[in-house]
Amino acid sequence: MQAAPALTLYYDGSCPLCQAEIEYLRHKDDKGALAFIDITQAGIDIERSGLSCERAMQLMQGRLLSGEVIEGVPVFAAAYRLVGLTALAWILSRPAWQGLLGFVYAAFAKRRHRFSRWLGPLALKISRYLTRRSSTLDHRH
Repeated sequence: MQAAPALTLYYDGSCPLCQAEIEYLRHKDDKGALAFIDITQAGIDIERSGLSCERAMQLMQGRLLSGEVIEGVPVFAAAYRLVGLTALAWILSRPAWQGLLGFVYAAFAKRRHRFSRWLGPLALKISRYLTRRSSTLDHRH
């Protein structure tokens, strides 16, 4: 029996940049530490779980195994830590940088669909390249 995931990520499945991030995290998550819920598909179920769908569309949200809801940059720091991207998690979790990182992320999240039109297809290609490449390297060992 597999343990419950340590973090559930609520993401915008209509955003190509978000899709690329989630695709890469799924690939890196070889221990099943993460669960993923596309808020564009989950609809009312998110509201039943105590989260606001509107708020989840504004900022990335996550629910820890304890039930605590986290949002914004701390979600990424927690997810990266759980999949072994510890250097990136460390950078994103520095208290001195939280104000600036939170401001930049909130500004980006508000405009993510605009950025996705330009960068989304490239981000998805890069994500798929990295996941294929690491899968190929894993099979060699």
